[in-house]
Amino acid sequence: MSSSTSSINISKARFATQAIFLVCGLGISSWAPMVPYVKDQLGLNESSIGLLLLFLGAGAILTMPLTGWLITRLGSRRVILGSTILMATALPLLLLMNSPLTMALMLFIFGSGVGSIDVAMNAHGVQVQNLSDKPIMSSLHGLFSVGGLFGSLGIGFLIRSGLEPLWAAAAISCLLVMLVLSQYKVLLDADTEQEVIARFTHTTSETAPSKVSWLHGQVIFLGALCFASFLSEGAMLDWSAIFLRDTKGVEESLAGVGYAAFSVAMAVMRLLGDSIVSRISSANIVIGGSLIGVAGFGLIIFSPWLVVTLAGFVLVGIGAANIVPVFFSEGGRLREVPSSVAIPAITTIGYAGQLAGPAILGFIAQHTSLPAAFGFTALLLFLVAVAYFMKSRGK
Repeated sequence: MSSSTSSINISKARFATQAIFLVCGLGISSWAPMVPYVKDQLGLNESSIGLLLLFLGAGAILTMPLTGWLITRLGSRRVILGSTILMATALPLLLLMNSPLTMALMLFIFGSGVGSIDVAMNAHGVQVQNLSDKPIMSSLHGLFSVGGLFGSLGIGFLIRSGLEPLWAAAAISCLLVMLVLSQYKVLLDADTEQEVIARFTHTTSETAPSKVSWLHGQVIFLGALCFASFLSEGAMLDWSAIFLRDTKGVEESLAGVGYAAFSVAMAVMRLLGDSIVSRISSANIVIGGSLIGVAGFGLIIFSPWLVVTLAGFVLVGIGAANIVPVFFSEGGRLREVPSSVAIPAITTIGYAGQLAGPAILGFIAQHTSLPAAFGFTALLLFLVAVAYFMKSRGK
């Protein structure tokens, strides 16, 4: 180990990286309880709100490839800081937009911050995992889910305590920036990060990152499976509150409880995920988890009882928890594609499911029903199980 990497406190670097995943989870989940307010404030139907959500996804997806380029030049920690400030600034401003056009613009900006920090934190996490020489991606994503819990419940608690939604969102934004600043110096700097990439890459010196690498079959396959998996998370984020309020008759101030149940289950499973991944094959995690998620959506759609519906949200969280970390870990070990290309590519394709996919669900809901849109999501999870089963059988 060289002098620069030997001086790194891996435990502190891992903790700091966990904090960044927490920040991302807090930021994006704080948007979930705000969706019904925005829907009512602008007088939108499901199709229209779905179209607006497409701008959030567009901002993220268009920013993700640029983020990979920025990371190679500035280092991921600088990108993390800048994208956090962008996301935190846009969050409360979403509640000040008074027209669909301005809301679309602000959602695009918010999505750009979310997409950028997502790529940067996963790229940083892969390098810290390489230094740790043991699985940590599940626990990192577990902190994202913890953030999802506290972001969703935190906004609801502040609003129920009498704080205006705008000021509740502003308080969350201040917390995001403070958390990143407190851990900034512990994150890997640009020089150290590049040294780790050079030491742990699985590609040969002749394998240069290029646009063609994005089209590699393994990258496309993992990205497509991530798309379906993330779409289920996006359905929880953007549609769970509206589903519980409009379909199940839950009080608006409590409409975030479904996403909270989903986040708690996912957080627990991901925090336990590193030990699970070390004991259970990737095939069992992906196939079994997908089928558990399908069962969860079945309960959400068909159960007439709220408690059972919430159990469905829990099952979706348990099933989906460790699927995506497995995909990211596989992406970081591809022999024919550099990790500096594979991770942004898989992230971009995958997060299209979380950020742009809910717009598709909005159109489905408008022309059929929101339960039918959730059924479509369950079908995609089932296809993930089938595709990965075929892949595992083909080895």
